[in-house]
Amino acid sequence: MNNKNTLIGFVLIAAILFGWMYFMTPSKEQLAEQQRIQDSIRRVRLEEMALDSIREVERRQADAKLTILQSDTIQLEGLDSLGRAQLVQNTLRDKYGIFAVAAEGAEKTWTIENKLQKLTFSNKGGFLKQVELKDYKTYDSLPLISFDPETVKFDLSFFAQNRIVNTSLFYFQPYMNGRPYKGGDMTVAEGDSIVFALRLPTDDASKYIEYVYTIHDDNYMMDFDIRTVGLRDVIASNADYMTIDWEVDLMKQEKSTDRFAGETVYYRSLTDKDVDHLNEQKDGEQTVNSKLKWVSFKQRFFCNVIVAKEEFENAHMAMRTRKSNNPRYFKSMSANIEVPYDTRSETNLIPMQLYFGPNHFKTLRSYGIGLQDQINLGNFFLIRWINYGVIAVFNWLSSYGWNYGIVILILTILIKTLLFPLAFKSYKSSAITRVLKPEMEAINEKYPKEEDAMKKQQAILNLQRQAGVSPASGCLPALLQFPILIAIFRFFPASIELRQQPFLWAEDLSTYDSIVEFPKFLGMDHLSLFTILMTITTLIYTWVNNKQMDYTSNPQMKPMKWMMYLMPIMFFAIFNNYSSGLSYYYMLVNIITFIQMFIFRRMIDENKVRATIEENKKKPQKKSNFQKRLEEAQKQQAKLQQQQKRR
Repeated sequence: MNNKNTLIGFVLIAAILFGWMYFMTPSKEQLAEQQRIQDSIRRVRLEEMALDSIREVERRQADAKLTILQSDTIQLEGLDSLGRAQLVQNTLRDKYGIFAVAAEGAEKTWTIENKLQKLTFSNKGGFLKQVELKDYKTYDSLPLISFDPETVKFDLSFFAQNRIVNTSLFYFQPYMNGRPYKGGDMTVAEGDSIVFALRLPTDDASKYIEYVYTIHDDNYMMDFDIRTVGLRDVIASNADYMTIDWEVDLMKQEKSTDRFAGETVYYRSLTDKDVDHLNEQKDGEQTVNSKLKWVSFKQRFFCNVIVAKEEFENAHMAMRTRKSNNPRYFKSMSANIEVPYDTRSETNLIPMQLYFGPNHFKTLRSYGIGLQDQINLGNFFLIRWINYGVIAVFNWLSSYGWNYGIVILILTILIKTLLFPLAFKSYKSSAITRVLKPEMEAINEKYPKEEDAMKKQQAILNLQRQAGVSPASGCLPALLQFPILIAIFRFFPASIELRQQPFLWAEDLSTYDSIVEFPKFLGMDHLSLFTILMTITTLIYTWVNNKQMDYTSNPQMKPMKWMMYLMPIMFFAIFNNYSSGLSYYYMLVNIITFIQMFIFRRMIDENKVRATIEENKKKPQKKSNFQKRLEEAQKQQAKLQQQQKRR
């Protein structure tokens, strides 16, 4: 018998293993997709390795030429200044081809200022060196700079004349309205815009690359076009794309961060319209082999976005933390993006846009390309839609110019008023349960044995049915309120409106309101007063609620009583570093709940409830489907127990 059982066991294990292998084996389509992704990743890595190899060879060649020039003193001494300049030009010509004329120069910057931004452009690389947001300051009242100007890199690379060209190495020339610009800094007039271009020249004036910027007077978004003119015979005929390599070091702007801060790289796919992002909790990288609409380097309240007016081919994005001498250094973001290029055309235009501004929901949504989906309002669609409604009400209340502490108070009252019927139904169910407590205790005494659990449950359900109360009437209203609880938990940490807004002792409702600071202990280095008050009110509410709960009817529920006291302490450790506006909201929820409970006690007379229950017991009660199924299960269990006794 044992051998037979052993054999059956091995057969079952083998069947499970083969079944698992069969169902877990990818289909041909899945295998093909995995292979395509692996091939694409391999291609990107090979291209990067090839580029690195070419750059290393070029560097060594340049070093060798420089060594020859420096060591051949006889040749240099025999040349005049013109001859030496010609020798240097020949060396640069060998290295950079027709772009050699732009390989030398001195860095110069121009500042263009509108109502919202202060934009500094550099002729070295032709891109933005610095962006300052004029309406915002850092947590310590310094000008808010979007990224570290000393380490920012923007490079357009392509293959031309048997060499890799990297535009970040060259010096561009400024142009305004198609003419060389000789002026200095500029300010955009109200209702107007400025079109400023930085041009990478060649040794032929009719051939060049141009970055064209259109800055509007009252907009965080600027137009950014890359134009190539007359380069059809210069750029490789098989180069159907150019590569943008954009790297920035984000700087610390906020006093604190939390797990919903969302410092990462976001991007939107044109294929499925979804917005995705890299892992927020750790450094990482990702290659996306599909058409993209935009790529964003996001911080908690601000983002730097490059937008394709048409499409990006694909991108390799990364977020890393590195050592930096900048005391304000926060994260390093990078994106390697392919943009389509038509080799058959004499003139190419790559239209894009650049956004440097706040993560303000209404502002981002106004552009109509899904930028607002960077704001972490919850991944589940129901949570996000609840927050859309909360944002609308919050903006409406904010429009009156009240202090944001008052706005949160009124918002809390409105939400609790909306949930009042559910809260009343839940409290009424608790009141009925308290009235039934003596009879439920009698049922527990009647069925003390574990094998009578089904009978006890059936008796309790019959009692509740006679009393006219549903088993789900107590927990269902609480469950319906839960999505709103989670939505608010997402809303406040993501609300830039609360940033640097004071209320009472809190200097900034978007971060913690520290009243005591100390050396780090158990992961904390401060105490937040609103979080302390939230915890105290939660403990009081738990104590009052536990007094009304019946834990004696179900001994298995007794550990929950102490868990309810432990949870507020656990939440304190989490909320201590979160937005003080969030803790303030939950404190208000607790206070308003106390007031509601007082009102409910006045509205619900337990003596009348008891009289109603007695009347309901006299009426014929229709069994619910759940009760019918439970009775059927009880009968089946009784039969099994009888069969076991006979054996």
